[in-house]
Amino acid sequence: MKKLLLALALLSPVMMNAQSKKKGPKTFDLIVGAYSTENSKGISVFRFYAETGRLAYLSQSDDVPNPSYLCVDKTNKFVYAVSETDNGDVYAYGFDPKGGALTFINKQKSAGSSPCYISVDEDRKHVFVANYGSGSFAALPINEDGSLKPAAQVIQDNGGSVNKQRQAGPHAHGAFLSPDEKYLLMTDLGTDKINIKKYDSGDTKPLTPAPVDFVSVAPGTGPRHLDFTPDKKYMYLLQEITGQVTAFEFNNGKPKQIQSVTMLADGFKGAVGAADIHVSPDGRFVYASNRGDANEIVTYAINQQNGMLTFIERTSTRGKNPRNFTIDPTGKFLLVGNQDTNTINVFKLDPATGKIGAMVTSTQVDKPVCLKFTPAI
Repeated sequence: MKKLLLALALLSPVMMNAQSKKKGPKTFDLIVGAYSTENSKGISVFRFYAETGRLAYLSQSDDVPNPSYLCVDKTNKFVYAVSETDNGDVYAYGFDPKGGALTFINKQKSAGSSPCYISVDEDRKHVFVANYGSGSFAALPINEDGSLKPAAQVIQDNGGSVNKQRQAGPHAHGAFLSPDEKYLLMTDLGTDKINIKKYDSGDTKPLTPAPVDFVSVAPGTGPRHLDFTPDKKYMYLLQEITGQVTAFEFNNGKPKQIQSVTMLADGFKGAVGAADIHVSPDGRFVYASNRGDANEIVTYAINQQNGMLTFIERTSTRGKNPRNFTIDPTGKFLLVGNQDTNTINVFKLDPATGKIGAMVTSTQVDKPVCLKFTPAI
């Protein structure tokens, strides 16, 4: 008996080691939205191997034109995508995380034209859509089976700003829930504002006036995307037209601007098209993409005491028009969708320094413009 106990004691650390190595997923699904071409239509799904950064094709859904932005619900069972067309539709899919298959459920009108952004709350009660062409935002309720109902509420923005070519009218560009999901923040490139509403998932009209109706940024900058730190204290806004990154303190639905920095290198004279922004999973760094003639990711360090940004480096995306990028859930890779060169490029990422390293793989995908990770089974 003693020998058996001794053998088990010697074996248990090995078994525990093996079990610990199994903890945490090593593979993920990467769901890719893209503009439709002759060769490719719809949403693609790839398996991502977090140990190597390799992508492997799994499936594609060909029944949605121009799925330029998508989101995945918290249960990993449903995917929602906009169809960026003049008429504007929102598609609902069932998702199989084991095989990566998408199954069409239904679609509804986006209640506006050229929808370019969609998000979903954690309880899967509503999706929120930004209609770029019409300058409107819509909340669509979700049924228990994941299907979408018609829009329950539409908020039409009005006005414009100083850039008459880009800002003659409102252009809704994003609809972002605050980390506690008490507020919806709606960026409008055309009016240089972030509109803010309180959110109650149980109401038939879920969006109501917030303590602050909106916050304005410098005229002509063009708010596009934003992201929060994991501790919920700070918010970072990317402005498309001028390439500014603006930092805010965020407290109970009241953003307070604390800093604005440029993405542009000293002496840069080319075209500007800031596109996407993300905070690192550990909340220590901010990454932002710039299209135009720059085609790069700019990296900033976050001061943990006050949320201020310090420039670290700029890195070529090894392609043209990096409209969207993402950081893998392990924090060890950064993936960029280069729309005009039809590639998803995977770069090493140093979690300690925040610096972007060598490109490890490049995968051909027609017009990739949205990259979303979800756990694989």
